[in-house]
Formats: sequence, structure tokens, C-alpha cells
Amino acid sequence: MGCCQSFFFRVTASQEKAYLHQAQNHHPSQPANGKDPASAASSGLRGFIEFSLADLKAATNNFSPEFIVSESGEKAPNVVYKGRLQNQDNRTWIAVKKFTKLAWPDPKQFADEALGVGKLKHKRLANLIGYCCDGDERLLVAEYMPNDTLAKHLFHWENQTIEWALRLRVALYIAEALDYCSSEGRPLYHDLNAYRVLFDENGDPRLSCFGLMKNSRDGKSYSTNLAYTPPEYLRNGRVTPESVIFSFGTVLLDLLSGKHIPPSHALDMIRGKNILLLMDSHLEGNFSTEEATVVFDLASECLQYEPRERPNTKDLVATLAPLQNKPDVPSYVMLGIPKHEEAPPTPQHPLSPMGDACSRMDLTAIHQILVMTHYKDDEGTNELSFQEWTQQMRDMLEARKRGDVAFRDKDFRTAIECYSQFIDVGTMISPTVYARRSLCHLLCDQPDAALRDAMQAQCVYPEWSTAFYMQAVALAKLDMHKDAADMLNEAAALEEKRQRGGKGS
Repeated sequence: MGCCQSFFFRVTASQEKAYLHQAQNHHPSQPANGKDPASAASSGLRGFIEFSLADLKAATNNFSPEFIVSESGEKAPNVVYKGRLQNQDNRTWIAVKKFTKLAWPDPKQFADEALGVGKLKHKRLANLIGYCCDGDERLLVAEYMPNDTLAKHLFHWENQTIEWALRLRVALYIAEALDYCSSEGRPLYHDLNAYRVLFDENGDPRLSCFGLMKNSRDGKSYSTNLAYTPPEYLRNGRVTPESVIFSFGTVLLDLLSGKHIPPSHALDMIRGKNILLLMDSHLEGNFSTEEATVVFDLASECLQYEPRERPNTKDLVATLAPLQNKPDVPSYVMLGIPKHEEAPPTPQHPLSPMGDACSRMDLTAIHQILVMTHYKDDEGTNELSFQEWTQQMRDMLEARKRGDVAFRDKDFRTAIECYSQFIDVGTMISPTVYARRSLCHLLCDQPDAALRDAMQAQCVYPEWSTAFYMQAVALAKLDMHKDAADMLNEAAALEEKRQRGGKGS
């Protein structure tokens, strides 16, 4: 599960400028209101978009009732629509959450909150890709998940119920999503329930990003029946990280029982240890009693009345990970849906040898190219005064030299260690060192760290194609293939620009 961990890091001021280029390239259209399409990208987020209201009206057929995907339809406090962007080559499907009028009176507060959620990018989340502030309108735009909610598959299924192994996978994946959000400094999730768990095109469960924002700036954070809300919320109206764990416990009850049982009723069964009475009869006994007991006990811990007695997100993952009993069976098979076939993206620009190697994920070829290129792309990125040629400087360059030897000899762990010594001193900044260390991390099966290094290389040299290529490979290793394809095209475009006499390489 190591490759599923966080790969976005805190965005610094120097990174904001570097990512502006990417956000501009990802914007689907120039907004009708004349705003700069990259204005939302001042947070430094790749591909985070400020949509115009015209964009979203066109995508949803003017917010047609036929496009509503909220379980409660038009009666939902904040209606969610599916939509399709009209002027992108692939006509991407999106989910649009439309808030009630003046739910967020201050547009800056809404934008700031949306940008904070937009920084989170993870394959266990249905990620936020943009927002809209236009007059009184407040809308969020997320990745669209085409295969319904956990609630639909558990409570309102028509063809088949969810088998036990997939229920365990749902529990783990949502725990991983919560742990990721918590590790990124956003531990609060509002109104976690089976309607917030969505299934993507591959049948994999994901946590909706919409729950990471309140339904209004000052409004209630729980919209469901109060019988399911954490006891401390009933006392003081505040959501805490421990409240999220309580709500996760109610989702575990849903997975066990196949019903939406109020925790107070379920706790009576838990106290009586009557697990068979709680279990979903539609499973027809096709589950492991031992595994069910572990989930049963974890739900009991999550539903403790005192918040401090509940487990944390890392405890959830640690408990659920060992229970996965069909790791090699795709989710779409267990969910009973057709396999999603995605045509390989066609590069929009001709690929260089580096681009071709990255598109094929050929790490050996990438290594050969980086060895041959040496440090020619670092020219002009450092200007050192005579005073800076100190003993520390000589030691730092010696560390880089040792790293280069290890890199050439394919001793990648030693190369990581030496390049890290060079980087940590901080006197000299080398995009090539970041690119080389990124490849070393990939060859050591550390795609998270590889992506960070490739992003840092771009921060040092914002129009360097190699930095984009390395990000493409790391994203592909993290199973974020659409992002990887986008990044590959951006890299190829930069190379083409250089060949035409522009800057960058």
C-alpha cells in the first residue's frame, strides 16, 4: 500500500509560479466573466480550475433535473449534478455540487476552502478539480464516479448485493482516504455515510471530496438523521477528528448489516456479541466469521461514547489491511460491472527519446539518457560568488560526485543518500540532481518520493521538460494515468517549443 500514500506536499511561494503554467493548460475555457482562467491556480495546484457559471451550465444542460445524481434528487439541501465539459477533446464527465443560495456569503471564504480541499489528490478520493463563484452561486466540481454510491449497492440493489471481500475493500479504502486527509492536515470530514462512498469506472470505492467542505460557512455539518450523528456533536455542534471516526463506525455497521442501523440499536447487538444477528442475510453466510468479528469489534471501538476512546485513522488502516482476502480480483468483477476500457491517449506532440522512454515507463532507458545528458541542463541555474566556494561547498560537490558514480553504476540507494546530502546543504540547487534522485526513487519502488523530487525539479526550472517527464512516470506508477498522460503531453509541448527557438528543454 506504500504507493497510495500522500504525494502532494505543502506548496511554497516559489512553487506557485511553477504550477501556474500547468493550471493554465488544464483550464477548459476562458470564463465568460472575463476572469483569468489561472486565477484559481494561485494556490499552486496543478489542474485546479476556476470555472465560469457558463461552463457549468453548458456541462449540465442548464442544471437540468435529468442530470441530478443526488440520492434525494432536487430535495437534497445541496444538489449534485453530473455534467460533461463541452469543449474538451475527451468531453470529460464531472460532478457538480450546487450549494443553496448564500450558503457561503463570502466568495473569498468559499474559494479559500475549495482551494484547501483541492490540494488533496489521492486515488482513494473522488478528487476536487475546481469551483465556481459567480454572483450568489457557489459550486464545486469533482471527478465523476459513474457506478453509484455504497448506499445504492447496499440498500437498493437490483441485481446482486456486494460480496464480502468487496465490503472489506470498501472499509480499507475509505480508511486509507481518511488517513491521507488527516496526514495532509484536513482531518475533518462532514457527515460521513454510505452516500459519500462512490464507485469509480473500475468499480473501486472512493470517498467523495464534497464531505471535506461544510454545507455552509456557518451551517450545520450533519444533514442526515441525528440518530447517526456523534454524541459530542449533539452536545456542542462541533465536528472533531474523533467525530469522523464515529461516523466511520456507522459505515462499518452498514457494511456488516446491509442496512442503515442507528448506532444505538447496533450497540445493543454489539454488547450482546450477537454478530450473526447483525450480519446481512443477503450474504447467505458467504463471509468469514473471524473477519466479520474483527470488523464488528472495530465498529464497536469507533462508536465509543467518549471521543478519546476511539481509534485513529492509522489504527483503522492497520486493522483492516490484513483482512483483504481477494487482493488480485478487480473491484469491477466483484461489483458485477463491465470492465472499463480506456483507449490509450494519443500524444498531442511528437515524442523525443526521453518522452518515448517515459511513455513506455522504460526506467532503464531513462537512466541511460540521464547519464548521457549529465548536467548540461543545469547551466544558468546557479551563480556562485567566490565567497561561497568554502569547504562546505567542496564537501557538497564531493557528495554529488559520489552520487553520480553510484547513479552511473546503478547503486540507486547509495545515489539517493549522496544526492540527499547535496540537496540538504542547500547552497546550490540542481534540477538534474532532483531528476536523478527521482529516478532512483522509482527504481527503488518509491513513486511518492519520486513525484516530489520531479515537482521540485520543476520549481527550480519551471519549463524543463525532463521535470515534467519524470512527473509523468511517477504519476503512472501511482495509477493516476490520465494525469500522467496530461503531464507527458506538457513535457512534449515544452520540447517542441524549445526546438522552435523558445526557452526550456
